[in-house]
Amino acid sequence: MSTSDKVSPGVTEAGGIRIASPGHAVFAATMIAIGILGAVRGSFAAVWGPVPEAMPAREALVYLCALISLACGMGLFWRRTAAPAARALLAYLLVWTLVFRARFILVHPTVEGVYQNCGENAVLIAAVWVLYAWFAADWDRKHLRFATGDQGVRIARVLYALAMIAFGLSHFFYLNLTAPLVPGWLPWPVAWAYFTGVAYLAAGVAILIGVCARLATVLSAWQMGLFTLLVWVPLAAAGHMSPSQLGELVVSWALTAGAWVVADSYRGTPWLAMGQRKLANGGQDA
Repeated sequence: MSTSDKVSPGVTEAGGIRIASPGHAVFAATMIAIGILGAVRGSFAAVWGPVPEAMPAREALVYLCALISLACGMGLFWRRTAAPAARALLAYLLVWTLVFRARFILVHPTVEGVYQNCGENAVLIAAVWVLYAWFAADWDRKHLRFATGDQGVRIARVLYALAMIAFGLSHFFYLNLTAPLVPGWLPWPVAWAYFTGVAYLAAGVAILIGVCARLATVLSAWQMGLFTLLVWVPLAAAGHMSPSQLGELVVSWALTAGAWVVADSYRGTPWLAMGQRKLANGGQDA
């Protein structure tokens, strides 16, 4: 078996289809759905916005984003196209984040919201980077060695951890926006807002230092998933969603799917491992 075939623990192949993990399948399907949504609505899906109205060729960019999401999402499912699809989506997300998100950190370095926005993109980038590290072909390992294999997975995890820290801080900086989102049947909404903020911060730190990193990643993914389920799904089911709330639902689900992929990268690692992390190809680093 070649190195390129050693994708991840539990990889399943049927015909030309390759499923590396449950998170991989959900994330790829999510990108397909985002592409379809953008094409049907003729507007940027929330994961790509906001884009200035005065942006040249803005409408063409709408459909380019939809095409990238759809084509790469589909490509991630197939053995022959998984590597180039992951490579293309990773490159596009990196460029998009630098052009439309990260630059605001330089303009407004003291505004926490810009870090949260970058964090959303960082989760998606982390997920795609894990997949790219898994699926990297010979060309990728030769020319982009730093981004593949164990090193690629490490980079993805660091990006994810930094995103968790940004999310946690936003719960404190924007408590007046977070607390009202707590479902009405839960008591003490402010306490829940603080709790979820602390949980994100703790997860980010745990992943960075490699202490209980698998547990931290899985719990943070569950937290995002529960937020989607308890906050946005009931609004959607009731038919009371505004366009901005629909965008929040899309982002929340995409982040959950991305977190799932990063969590899958820890498969085989002890839940309470202290400073030892299982990597994509079965190696470990202390």
